[in-house]
Amino acid sequence: MYIVIEGQDGTGKSTQAELLKKYFESNGKKVVMLEEPDGDLPQAHDLHDMILTRGYDLEPLTNVLLFTAARVELWKKIAEPALKDGGVVISARNYWSTLAYQGYGEGVSRSKIIRITKDLLPEKYCNPDYGFILTVTDEVRLSRQGTRGKAKETFEKKANDFQQRVNSAYPKIAKKFNLITIDASGTIEEIFDKIQKTLN
Repeated sequence: MYIVIEGQDGTGKSTQAELLKKYFESNGKKVVMLEEPDGDLPQAHDLHDMILTRGYDLEPLTNVLLFTAARVELWKKIAEPALKDGGVVISARNYWSTLAYQGYGEGVSRSKIIRITKDLLPEKYCNPDYGFILTVTDEVRLSRQGTRGKAKETFEKKANDFQQRVNSAYPKIAKKFNLITIDASGTIEEIFDKIQKTLN
């Protein structure tokens, strides 16, 4: 089973993915958790750093290509073997993030992003068994980001109009790909309960 938890920075994706991992493991499943775009794979981590932490002024299309390259590595080296072995793969983010950030946010053709992804990654990657999008208001998102205690990365530093474009993109992406939208403004436990009920 391949499950993706999506949403803008500050929506709690990684927290919910970790809870979901523990839930499946408690039920005897072998679980691999990924956090795109690096996922604890050195080559993917280097691509992540190039885009997000080194301060390069990269072209939006370059960002798309580098993110996609990292995904190919993660899928081929980690996710695909785990699925073939009967495991559960839980990913915080997939290419829907690139649609939101590089498509709606930076203006790259969304059809081009979809085409590049489908050309380079398999059907299973593009169509997870479950896809969740966590949503919060801008106010909640900003308050959470302020308490995370880590340096802001490239896209978090962008102006508020960029952040608003990204935030407003996720409901559109959810509708286009028939994803499960979850209001993530409640407690961690409340959000996880909503996810768990969908899976049961």
